[in-house]
Amino acid sequence: MTEFDAGQFDIAVIGAGHAGIEAALAAARLGLETIVFTINLDAVGNMPCNPAIGGTGKGHLVRELDALGGEMARAADACCIQYRLLNKGKGPAVWSLRAQADRRKYQERMKHTLERQEHLTVRQGEVVEVRTEGGAVSAVVLSTGAVFSVKAAILATGTYLAGRTIVGECIEDSGPDGMHAAGRLTDSLLKLGLPLRRFKTGTPPRVNARTVDFDEMEVQPGDALPVPFSYSTKTMPENQAVCWLTWTTEETLRIVRENLDRAPMYSGVIEGVGPRYCPSFETKVVRFPDKLRHQLFVEPMGLNTEELYIQGFSSSMPEEVQIQMLHSVPGLRRAVMTRPAYAIEYDCIDPLALRPTLEVKAIPGLYGAGQFNGSSGYEEAAVQGFVAGVNAARKLRGEGDFILSRSESYIGTLIDDLVTKGTNEPYRMMTSRSEYRLLLRQDNADQRLTRRGYDIGLVPAERLREVEEKYAAVDREIARLTHTGVAPSPALAAFLAEKGTSDAPDGCALIALLRRPQLIYADLAPFDPDRPDLPPDAAEQVEISVKYAGYIQRQQKQVEDFRKMESRRLPPDLDYSAIQGLRLEAREKLNAVRPADLGQASRISGVSPADVTALLIYLER
Repeated sequence: MTEFDAGQFDIAVIGAGHAGIEAALAAARLGLETIVFTINLDAVGNMPCNPAIGGTGKGHLVRELDALGGEMARAADACCIQYRLLNKGKGPAVWSLRAQADRRKYQERMKHTLERQEHLTVRQGEVVEVRTEGGAVSAVVLSTGAVFSVKAAILATGTYLAGRTIVGECIEDSGPDGMHAAGRLTDSLLKLGLPLRRFKTGTPPRVNARTVDFDEMEVQPGDALPVPFSYSTKTMPENQAVCWLTWTTEETLRIVRENLDRAPMYSGVIEGVGPRYCPSFETKVVRFPDKLRHQLFVEPMGLNTEELYIQGFSSSMPEEVQIQMLHSVPGLRRAVMTRPAYAIEYDCIDPLALRPTLEVKAIPGLYGAGQFNGSSGYEEAAVQGFVAGVNAARKLRGEGDFILSRSESYIGTLIDDLVTKGTNEPYRMMTSRSEYRLLLRQDNADQRLTRRGYDIGLVPAERLREVEEKYAAVDREIARLTHTGVAPSPALAAFLAEKGTSDAPDGCALIALLRRPQLIYADLAPFDPDRPDLPPDAAEQVEISVKYAGYIQRQQKQVEDFRKMESRRLPPDLDYSAIQGLRLEAREKLNAVRPADLGQASRISGVSPADVTALLIYLER
């Protein structure tokens, strides 16, 4: 292969999935000359697994990314066809937005967004080598021999890196959706000394809607009043599609059990570690032997296709077994399968090799993002891509690191978990991952992070002003409710009795009424003639802030304590093996992770409270 000089860029992004898109856009929007590579331009922004954005915990990530100036939320609002706010029956800490996306429309929009972005070049080509000079990134090389000189590279390889798809006995070197895999790049990364390992994920079968009996399923409509993902979306989204719910049967379980000897998950064919929270259906059958049926959600792939996605039915069973499984399910007994389910194995890095900026510790200028870092999910990938792109750009501009903390974002929690604790399986974000989830709600991500987005140069001043005005209005309204009383009256007594709460015979402040769990902000209107006309999102902030004030204050105190730990910095070249009082395991883990501060050190697996005390004593000395 003859090599040739193909040009020079500041940053190369390898992969144009959800991580690569956000990395490339962030770097280019910060003024760095950026090039993004993809094996196939028609796969930009692909959704090879489920055609949806958001979900429990994941919706928080999308909202945070939007507040920082990312693209995913805006694209979702332009391309999603059904919106549902999950966990609405629970507290606001776990409310999470999820929306079905028109898969092809989303891809088309993201590809066009990349193509129109100044300072960004979009290029089809397979990167086979990352080169270094003096230990730092210097170039990337394509399979055609094209050599691009770069100062930084971001690995956003998704499931393509040494990808292998498995359907029963049919095993192929392949990326998702039949795209060819990126095999040679693995060899280059191993030569650079990167600690790679093998993970696995999977997809369910797709079926033709024309062959589905929807009368045998339960319809799942979208929300009556849909909520958009992006804070900048001014028009209410429109629900244009419905989903359906059905259940597997005992016959389904029987088919799986009778064919477990042919299941690659249990025959030793699959080597990679799969996601705990999104297992294959055969894994569910083995793991939960007493469960007689499992939910399946039947979801549209878009408005201009008859393909339906069977969520909950991921599998690597032989194709003929998958067909039997489908035909054992109510509503799917006549279904024609358009694409079989498959498992896919791929190479990724041990994220303990990364700094909190997502830069590889041993190779300056090399960054990882998304599934390459051991995570799963479009949303987890997108936020990591954004952070990697911003940090690569800031480093080349001679600016400080962009690191979000656990106390201010789920993004910070995700990255801190990966680079501090590592992961032995594809990492999925859940609200339970955060210690501060009442503060890190999806509804207030704009309050928490818009200023951060503005400070790094990716949020315009007008947007920041809108957010500041919104929360100033919220504060004014809470103050007004505190100082505005409602007089006792027969109408008030009757209303409170109807709502199942006690009377206020002497009258009370409006805020005292709003604190009652039986009442909501809108209920106060008949007794509040001076009520301002607040937008729905501001009114929601008033209600949540008042009702959960005590819990919020308690978590804010925890954050203050957390920040004290984070403020105790640890020297990057500290020799932990020389510190008296540290156990051997702690010394090994601390030397491997190289924590930036005492807080990060305390979260490393194998570092005990006694070890943290020893570190604190060392710092005091």
